[in-house]
Order: sequence, then structure tokens, then C-alpha cells
Amino acid sequence: MTFPVLEGKVAIVTGSAMGMGEATAKLFAAAKAQVVVADFNEEKGQAVAEAINANGGQAAFVKVDVSNSEQVQAMVKFAVDTFGKLDVIVNNAALTPDDKPADSFDENYWNRLMAVDLKGVALCQKYALQQMKAQGHGGSIINISSVSGFRPQPDTIAYVAAKHGVIGLTKVAAVENGQYNIRVNSVAPGAIDTPMLRGAIEQFGLNEETYAPQLSLLNRFGQPDEIAQATLWLASDLSSYITGTVIHADAGYTSR
Repeated sequence: MTFPVLEGKVAIVTGSAMGMGEATAKLFAAAKAQVVVADFNEEKGQAVAEAINANGGQAAFVKVDVSNSEQVQAMVKFAVDTFGKLDVIVNNAALTPDDKPADSFDENYWNRLMAVDLKGVALCQKYALQQMKAQGHGGSIINISSVSGFRPQPDTIAYVAAKHGVIGLTKVAAVENGQYNIRVNSVAPGAIDTPMLRGAIEQFGLNEETYAPQLSLLNRFGQPDEIAQATLWLASDLSSYITGTVIHADAGYTSR
């Protein structure tokens, strides 16, 4: 059961063509938000928006490369032109982690991953902040980090560095914008059963039965909806006194 805790709010969810982003966009729509489904994958992103509308929600798709400043600005403008304002943005878009050690990382992939996973979050945050401040009635920004922002894994130096950076830029924005009633928080997922995780398992030659207990005190992978629920709370007015913090949605992985 989903309560209409986002009724009257307009939200952008980046990277919402699949995985956690898709689950978040659909949950937000069920909570009565008007949702901008933002992704580089036009076919899958459009399908998510259509599914939301077919189920009685309100959504519109916009294609965006979050590493491109002009496209991010256009995304924010699209949200305002389509639904009238911007109350919430979930900066979820990210690339698959790298797979090289610190002494031999792929510099080309480093640049690409940093452009999306770190710069992309910073750009989306930047232009959302500008819009929210211009509107003058506050807002909520949720940056999706990772347990890798707290407990690094080997052979993922670019991804780990980027996710540490997401935590830093979240805290700086929270410090700067509390006076405008703009709350900036982060969710740090653990091992969530998404296409990205499945790809990483295959890439590193792992299997779920032995790998999941290493990453979860609950001995299982999380589901995208479980991350979406944490994000929903931060997006809603139920978390009105929460800013500058991180929700560790990781089944206790970072507690040991």
C-alpha cells in the first residue's frame, strides 16, 4: 500500500529506465507525484513513462545525458514546462563499476564514469538547486551513492572515488542550502538486484549464493523497491527535519 505522500509534488528521477531508478519513478507516481522519467535510453525510458500513465499515474519522459550541462538544464526546464515546477530530484544515473586495480586502471573508463557518476550528480544537483531557489518554496534532493562510498571494494577505484565524491557534494549542498528549506540527502544502497549488479556478478565470475551473504547480514540481495522506499521517505515531507545525511540501505553491510 502506498500513501499519497508526494501528492502535489513534481519529481525528476534520473537513470529511471531500469533498476532502482525505474522502481523509484513508479513508486513516486503511486505516491501521487508527477514524475519526469529521465534517462539516456530513450526506448526503455519512454516505456517506463507509458507504464506509469497506463496505471493512472502522471509521467513524462525526457532523454538526457547527465554529464552534459546543456542537456541537464534542458531536463530541468522540461520538468517545469511540463508540470509547472520542480520539488524533488533523485540523482540516480550511474555507470557499471570499473574492474581494474589502482595501479592499472583504464583512464578512458575513469573519465567516462566520473563524467556520469560524479559530475552528472553535481550538474543535476546544481540546476535543481537553481530552480528550487528561484521558486522559493524549498525542495528535496536525493543523491544515490553506494556502500562503496564508505567501504571500498578492490578493483573499482573509479567507482569508489566517484561514490565518495557523491557523499561530499551532498553534504556541501546541504550546508549551503538549508536556509532556503532545500534538503539534500543521500541513499547508499548495498547489493541490490539490478541489471547493473547482475552484470557485475557475471563480469567478476561470482554467484549469488556465495556472494550475497558477504554483502548482507540478511543473506540476500536487496530489491529495487526497497531502495525506492528509502528515497520516497527523503522526498516526502515526512522527513522534513532531515538534511545532510545518508541512509545506509545495505542490510548492515557497512555496520561490520
